Amino acid sequence: MAKSIYITSAEGQTGKSTIALGTLDTLSHQVQRVGVFRPIARSTSERDYVVELLLNHDSVDLDYDECIGVTYDAVHEDADAALSHIVERYKAVESKCDAVVILGSDFTDVGSPTELGYNARIATNLGAPVLLVLGGRSNQGSGERLGQADPRSAHQMGDIAELALLELKNAHATLLAVIANRVDADHLGEVTAAIEKAEPGVPVWAIPEDPYLIAPSMESIMRATDGVLLKGDPGLLGREALGVVVAGMGMVNVLPRLIEGAVLVVAGDRTEVLLAAMMAQSSGTFPSIAGIVLNGGFDLPEPVERLLDGLPQTLPIIRTNLGTYDTIVAITRTRGRLAADSQRKYDAALALFEKNVDAEGLVRLLELSRTDVVTPLMFEYGLLERARANTKHIVLPEGDDDRILRAAHTLLARGVAQLTILGEPFEVRSRAIELGLDISAAEVLSSHDPVLGLKFAEEYARIRAHKGVTLDQARDQVSDVSYFGTMMVHLGLADGMVSGAAHTTAHTIRPGFEIIKTKPGVNVVSSVFLMALEDRVLVYGDCAVIPDPDSSQLADIAISSTETAVRFGIDPRVAMLSYSTGESGSGADVEKVREATALVRSRRPDLLVEGPIQYDAAADAAVGASKMPGSEVAGRATVFIFPDLNTGNNTYKAVQRSAGAVAIGPVLQGLNKPINDLSRGALVQDIVNTVAITAIQAQGDVPV
Repeated sequence: MAKSIYITSAEGQTGKSTIALGTLDTLSHQVQRVGVFRPIARSTSERDYVVELLLNHDSVDLDYDECIGVTYDAVHEDADAALSHIVERYKAVESKCDAVVILGSDFTDVGSPTELGYNARIATNLGAPVLLVLGGRSNQGSGERLGQADPRSAHQMGDIAELALLELKNAHATLLAVIANRVDADHLGEVTAAIEKAEPGVPVWAIPEDPYLIAPSMESIMRATDGVLLKGDPGLLGREALGVVVAGMGMVNVLPRLIEGAVLVVAGDRTEVLLAAMMAQSSGTFPSIAGIVLNGGFDLPEPVERLLDGLPQTLPIIRTNLGTYDTIVAITRTRGRLAADSQRKYDAALALFEKNVDAEGLVRLLELSRTDVVTPLMFEYGLLERARANTKHIVLPEGDDDRILRAAHTLLARGVAQLTILGEPFEVRSRAIELGLDISAAEVLSSHDPVLGLKFAEEYARIRAHKGVTLDQARDQVSDVSYFGTMMVHLGLADGMVSGAAHTTAHTIRPGFEIIKTKPGVNVVSSVFLMALEDRVLVYGDCAVIPDPDSSQLADIAISSTETAVRFGIDPRVAMLSYSTGESGSGADVEKVREATALVRSRRPDLLVEGPIQYDAAADAAVGASKMPGSEVAGRATVFIFPDLNTGNNTYKAVQRSAGAVAIGPVLQGLNKPINDLSRGALVQDIVNTVAITAIQAQGDVPV
């Protein structure tokens, strides 16, 4: 039977979706199959965006329809019958999962204590303990302004807790813990103490308000005003609006009133104010606004249209037929929501949960035991967890790539690493703001910085003096972002570098060969891919660097790969791959692998290594027992060393595509300090994983 947790609240707009996402993410690191269930659907006319948010999580493999219990209409018609149907629907989900996150109703119907009571009845009948969410804001819902509301006092939170807990007790529900959400950041301890007083002995956590989580997007504002996108980048409609500025005055008086992240409301016939606002955004001397709403339904004059078309602007400009008053009312009543299409809100929600809720304590309360299976999601989370435990400073040379900026936002929000991003500071930060990303905690440096440029040039000229490199030549070389970033690592200004999203592998790693150089006792720099299969993680090397290694290089690759495996928690059992197993074959290629295996055994007699061995004998227990009986590696290999780059590269891609494995890498090994390469087709998550890996490598040589 699956372990379940029922997340409910005493009222609407408590930010329950943040708690549900954080809980789901926590459970996904412990068990293999996590389910989602919504007993009462928000709406019959459209899909529940919170359920879709949770289903979008990589750990969930369920269809939307099977995660829904009943509708509000069914509850009104016959509450007992609806409850029976909910139990039946839930049991179908439970049978497929190791743990289920059950999300209570959202008070979109009556919004009274009776709704909490009914949720408590559902929890009792499902046998699920309740995680109670209490809202830390007064006038939640109708009284909010752009999602913002006044904070509740600790005394008020204590009173609300008493009433809600009484409802749960009356329905015989089991209380697991309480989370006070959207609490004033300066009074977290007071609120926690007040709730603990209402129910001694029950764990209580408090999460502070985050303005970005409750702020509406420009797209939501466009829908609320029944507007259309007149100009600007549709991709920037996802940016959050943190305030409203009404341009009811001339431009001289409007400009000083601009605030960061505001939506500017301009009458459609005040084109001089519109143009002034656009110039303010280009100048960089005024706060960056989220967008402009032109009210009144006026068409822009043709010369103004032509002028706007010629400006390098991506700022969304929305046109609505509403008058000024109705436009402002519609905007201020618009509320933000946590949805799968907002990476910033997604990251912010997870970061808030991780920082303020004792995830390990929550798991203990549910009595969940960690599975021996390691899924790709569990492995990726483990990388982030280990990087966070001892944060390192990583330089990202490609600040002009949006994927790098998106990854940087996620890394900073989740506290994975300190970052330096290379690029022109104004351009990099402006682009991040346009994308609705927060990289304020990152250092942004130009690779043409005169002070660092001279320092790096002098050091590079010294290192490469034997090659005849002059100081002037060194100045030119270190202005290249890959060399600049590598020099930062070399001189201790950063602990590692990740590049390659927009550059070739050679461009990324050549500076490392010249400047960082190899570790003592290692003759070659090689690479591995960490292949996260459905239930375990394997190491493949070398699949990216050395085309045709000789036996000595192959031995180097094997030893470096075992050290990488240990660093990432993989027990190394090394298979030196060939087209024959044991003594069954001969030929130059087989002999190379045989010699390499002998070298590994002589240099590292402590390692479990077998070779030559075929892939099936290394990976499949039955084949291994048949072809190499008694071997401690055959059928149980975790580190696979390929005889050449052609074989390795094709094999990892075949496994990635055919078996649905997540290929993390290439991870470079053998350098004195970590430099890692990205595929030019890297996704944002690939960049996040690679930075985490680089940070872990920079933590030192102490094995896991």
